[in-house]
Amino acid sequence: MQQFSALALGLALSGAATAWAQPAVDEHAGHHGAPSAAPVASPAMPMSGMNHGNMATGAMPDGGDGMAGMDHGDMKMHDASDSTAAPAMPMSGMNHEAMKSGAKPDADGSMKKTTTPAASDMSGMDHGDMNMQGGRAPTDARDPNAYSDGFTLDTGKYALPGPERLRLADEHSFGSVLVDRLERAYGRDGNATSYEGQAWVGRTYDRLVLKAEGEYVGGRLEDARTEVLWGHAIASYWDTQLGVRFDSGEGPNRTWAAFGVQGLAPYWFELDLTGYVGEEGRTALRLSAEYELLLTQRVVLQPRLEANLYGKSDEARGIGSGLSDAVAGLRLRYELNRQFAPYIGVEWASKFGQTADLANAEGKPRSETLWVAGLRFWF
Repeated sequence: MQQFSALALGLALSGAATAWAQPAVDEHAGHHGAPSAAPVASPAMPMSGMNHGNMATGAMPDGGDGMAGMDHGDMKMHDASDSTAAPAMPMSGMNHEAMKSGAKPDADGSMKKTTTPAASDMSGMDHGDMNMQGGRAPTDARDPNAYSDGFTLDTGKYALPGPERLRLADEHSFGSVLVDRLERAYGRDGNATSYEGQAWVGRTYDRLVLKAEGEYVGGRLEDARTEVLWGHAIASYWDTQLGVRFDSGEGPNRTWAAFGVQGLAPYWFELDLTGYVGEEGRTALRLSAEYELLLTQRVVLQPRLEANLYGKSDEARGIGSGLSDAVAGLRLRYELNRQFAPYIGVEWASKFGQTADLANAEGKPRSETLWVAGLRFWF
């Protein structure tokens, strides 16, 4: 009987040891890319050093303090670096054909492939119906000529005959006339009538320009300047000008070759700078500047400055070399409309250097102040 009891106790302890020797399930097993094969039992942990005296026959230790009485002093932990601790998982029998992009392990460890269409393979797609804007109009669309009285691009009064075509905006010829000053001047030494203006005709980039300025004193033309120029646009607000200038009035007439620029400077200053080359080595330079200050939408204050320089004296016309004369004026106009405006103002005129000496010799003042009244208009 004692032998039978010892045998039963031995079998019970052997079963408990086998249960304890089973490897624990890795809680991170689902994180690995490839499934592992069925677990292989590791060699049983030696239990000779355990004290099982307090363990009841067939009783398993509970999950809490049931192992407090166990002597673990001689228990060796599993060394992960020891390659002999567990045999390597056999891989020779595995089928890797299923391990492609999109394959996922099934619950039983087998690999099933999920089919995903390649992003770049579009040869099998039918793009016949993927049309963008355009194409044929729907059958119920309205007639595009329903509101044109039957006229089309090829028929009707707006159609151009033969090979002609519409002309764009910069291909049309147009023109303008501006009379900047048509005034009567009143001074201490007499009165005078003055004019200044310009006209042009052409297209956006090339124009024929006519400039004129003069003064009548006592019913006679005292001085006049007329220029015929070709203007060519070089920037949005600037033109180059090339042509001829004719001087007339008292003294002999003079002819000059003219070249210069005219345009709108920053801050809305209107500038006109022209150089001249005449007969017998004569040269000249003329500068004029204007600015329009809008006091209201109709009341405009216009300061003006003009200066003339000559490289050579011309006593027959009362001109000396250097800075010859300068005029500064201030005019206040009221625009009845944009094209027509009366004005009043004041002007200071001075002669310098040899020109002033020649004027004194003829009994004319070196400088004078003039009150002016006149009209400004354009069309």
